[in-house]
Amino acid sequence: MHTKRLLAAIAAGLLGTTALPAIAAPVFNRIASFPVELNNPEAEETSSEIITVTDDGMMLIYSDSPAGGIGFIDIADPKAPKSAGFLALDGEPTSVTVVGGKALVGINTSESFVKPSGKLVVIDIASKSVDSTCDLGGQPDSIARNGDGTLIAIAIENERDEELNDGAIPQMPAGFVTIFDVAGGAVDCATMKKVELTGLAEIAGDDPEAEFVAFNGADEIAVTMQENNHIVLVDGKSGMVTGHFSVGTVDLDGIDTKKDGALVFTGKKEGVRREPDSVKWLDNNRLVVANEGDYEGGSRGFTIFNRDGSVAYENGAAMEMMAVRLGHYPDARNKKGVEPEGLEVAKFGDATFIFVMQERSSLVAVFKDTGAEPEYVQSLPSGIGPEGAVAIPARNLFATANEVDLREDKLGGSHVMIYELAEGEAAYPQLISDLDADGHPIGWTAISGAVADAEKPGILYAVSDSFLGAQPSIYTIDATQAPARITTKTIVTRGGDAAQKLDLEGITLDGKGGFWVASEGRSDRLIPHALYHVDAAGKIVEEVAFPQALLPHEIRFGAEGIAAVGEGDEQVLWVAIQREWKDDPKGQVKLLSYKPSSKEWGAVRYPLEAVETGWAGLSEITVHGDYAYIIERDNQIAGKAVLKKLYRVSVADLVPAALDGELPVVSKEEVRDLLPDLKSANGYVLDKVESFAIDAAGEGFVITDNDGVADSSGETMFWSIGTVQ
Repeated sequence: MHTKRLLAAIAAGLLGTTALPAIAAPVFNRIASFPVELNNPEAEETSSEIITVTDDGMMLIYSDSPAGGIGFIDIADPKAPKSAGFLALDGEPTSVTVVGGKALVGINTSESFVKPSGKLVVIDIASKSVDSTCDLGGQPDSIARNGDGTLIAIAIENERDEELNDGAIPQMPAGFVTIFDVAGGAVDCATMKKVELTGLAEIAGDDPEAEFVAFNGADEIAVTMQENNHIVLVDGKSGMVTGHFSVGTVDLDGIDTKKDGALVFTGKKEGVRREPDSVKWLDNNRLVVANEGDYEGGSRGFTIFNRDGSVAYENGAAMEMMAVRLGHYPDARNKKGVEPEGLEVAKFGDATFIFVMQERSSLVAVFKDTGAEPEYVQSLPSGIGPEGAVAIPARNLFATANEVDLREDKLGGSHVMIYELAEGEAAYPQLISDLDADGHPIGWTAISGAVADAEKPGILYAVSDSFLGAQPSIYTIDATQAPARITTKTIVTRGGDAAQKLDLEGITLDGKGGFWVASEGRSDRLIPHALYHVDAAGKIVEEVAFPQALLPHEIRFGAEGIAAVGEGDEQVLWVAIQREWKDDPKGQVKLLSYKPSSKEWGAVRYPLEAVETGWAGLSEITVHGDYAYIIERDNQIAGKAVLKKLYRVSVADLVPAALDGELPVVSKEEVRDLLPDLKSANGYVLDKVESFAIDAAGEGFVITDNDGVADSSGETMFWSIGTVQ
């Protein structure tokens, strides 16, 4: 499929999310998020990776590799999931499935890459105790069951050492597949069939590395061999290989190929190996694979194959372009783009859905199987690094397991997300971008400051921070639509080129058709804190460094917002400094003033709320009527977040004093606690509430910063708090 056709399809699909047809089709929306640290609060690190569900659909079970066990989540009430315990196991769990009342877990017990070993552990779910174990003769990866629960298959990967010979294969010993008979949930170890896969793949055929297994309705097993770029079909009953084929390569057009702090989707890659990870059958004759890529690949999409190896559908870069428009493109890790990894396929009513987990963008793309080209339905926000997923059609539920744990940063652990299929509108996205004049998606991420148009209600201007430091941009947002839309991107330039290394954190109108923007500096990188005056085309016409009186006291947490008071020669810019500098009393931060006509600086101090964990600081300042509105927040996420509030200060109290003198402390008034708004998305509470703007009609809009999808779910929330009185 050519790039222009792909982008046209994307545009049509996403435009379809802005309005409902006369008879709306059901959509998936997130209804709950469960922090898996609740199952194992003493662990230094936790993760939810591969996830499954009990036969009655009431209990989720996930593998937790770093904590060395499996966790249980009670979803009898899916909107209020509860901790149901954790079972430590001897080794590293790699995958889990359920047959009857038993959980079957693959455990890696390898001594080294050259001495791999593992076992299958059968666990009684009711008692959370080990029933039996079977030696597997190698290191397991994926485990799967057939439809009636009489067979299980396990991919024995015997994974490569990525530090040896740059990770190139062959690296012995070779991988294989094992098959066991199951009766009443009991696994008979003596029935193990070892399926050899050597001599089949064109790439390192003597070292097959089995990655993922899946059964179809005829008890045939599809096996992906990622590094070998190959798929093998095996009869589950006999263990005989019934077919195999190379998954080949794909040409990519209209992608971002450089990790450079700029989102430019005009690049190409040809002959990229697909290197699939997960595989699922759509029926007995078609299978779908997530093309994660590994050491040679990175084809960024998914492919539907016929059982003879012919391509029925190739997604190419289309799914990635959806992620771009939602602000989820991971420029800092773009070698493999959004990195499709996990898959789920399930029939809800008459519709068969394909769910593709995108590890690096932290999205789940949902498609409907049509028998030909799949229909794009929506993208779901997940936790950080969705790894596994399970559908529960009988309850109209879907759940994802997200592997990244941020407890080392004292922010929060891994999460399991739960979604429900129901009538209504998709709650996500709340902000998307249009295509540019050349038909490419407008790339954006990390919205860090906003201001409203002085005359047009619902029109905002926003900036991106240092995650796009090579392409600092001003975005025009049309908030009169749902979701709100980024309609244009204006690159901030100096001397005709993009102004490099700016960290734009605030923007305000200059009253003359242009803007003032505030850039947060980094003294350790010789990047100054500064204000920039730009015209309507984005050209910097004036640069204003912070005054010398401030520089001995600076830290890297600088300007986080800018607002203008007054007009013409009487205009004064007010700049919110995020945290205390060296000359500030603890619990007080500066609001700096700068008068462009006289180039005079001054300041007042603003009192911060006290927090027990992390730090509190300012994220935004905007002026409307008689007040300056200020966002104050902590740096915590999920259950640790306690401070995300909007305050206001009377403009009459903003009387700056000289920087070398005693600074007055202003008083503040709480306007709105933003935590309930952040919780309304039914995920975990996001960290960075960074932007607030009040439009020409007096309506207030709040935007979160998704941190460029780095150690972040990539979600951007955009919402109205109504008319600001």
